Amino acid sequence: MTTHTLKVDTEHSQERLDVYLARTLTEAPSRNFVKKLIDGKHVLVNKHSVKAHYKLHSDDEIEVDIPAEFFNGEGIEPENIVLDIFYEDDHLAVINKPAGMLVHPAQGCYHGTLVNALLYHFKQLSDVNSNFRPGIVHRLDQETSGLMVVAKDNRTHYHLAKQFSSHRVHKRYMALVEGKIEFDEGVVDVPLGRHPYHREKRDVQFTDSAKESLTIYRVLKRHDKVTCVALFPKTGRTHQLRVHMAHLGHPVLGDQKYGKRSNFSRLALHAQSIGFTHPQTKIYIEFSSIPPEAFSLKE
Repeated sequence: MTTHTLKVDTEHSQERLDVYLARTLTEAPSRNFVKKLIDGKHVLVNKHSVKAHYKLHSDDEIEVDIPAEFFNGEGIEPENIVLDIFYEDDHLAVINKPAGMLVHPAQGCYHGTLVNALLYHFKQLSDVNSNFRPGIVHRLDQETSGLMVVAKDNRTHYHLAKQFSSHRVHKRYMALVEGKIEFDEGVVDVPLGRHPYHREKRDVQFTDSAKESLTIYRVLKRHDKVTCVALFPKTGRTHQLRVHMAHLGHPVLGDQKYGKRSNFSRLALHAQSIGFTHPQTKIYIEFSSIPPEAFSLKE
């Protein structure tokens, strides 16, 4: 079961409950899906069940419990989408995901995702995260490119997930950021929480609900008004690298959420390498990719 707790801000006061949830819940593919949740008493507003047409008020607290059976994978079709399969064996695969591709189906998008491609290219995938997200152990933002590991069976999925949760997966990202970073290397150690007004964003917060977040950065190259950096996330919070660099005053180029979309052709963030212990062989393996050509800083 997936659980969400949402706080309604003044911007969405007087909006219908079903409309608000269809736009806010990333798992909700449609308003019919939301209505099914509401009719099934899986949505509470201020601890009470209400109708789909309920008009929200500022500071309303919404609790949503989405049962696992709601994500049965129905309607998710295999699609012959070209994949850059970086590595593959009987238990897992490493995929070089392009920028702009969603990892799994979300509201209003059931086609063209990595999951659609995986279902076509692989005969077997783990179903730990239900048939809605087959093989998906971790995620990259839609606009982030780079390496992802995919599990073909549940045992592999379980052991990989444990490595991610215990921070034993080594990840290196490459990014282009605004301005000239003062130091050649450093640590960003500030907690992150959900933005109080924009629920799809994260924010630096020093509250009880904020989660520890730590990123190490290292300058690779300096250019006029732009710095190329290697980023090493030691925790795996949503939008962590993007928020941390913006917090330093150097947002990632092309970042429409935390910087300026207009200053680069895409989000200039690439998951360059990933290393982990293979669940079957128990041997540590690491994969590194060539950064996108657009990331090269030419004089």
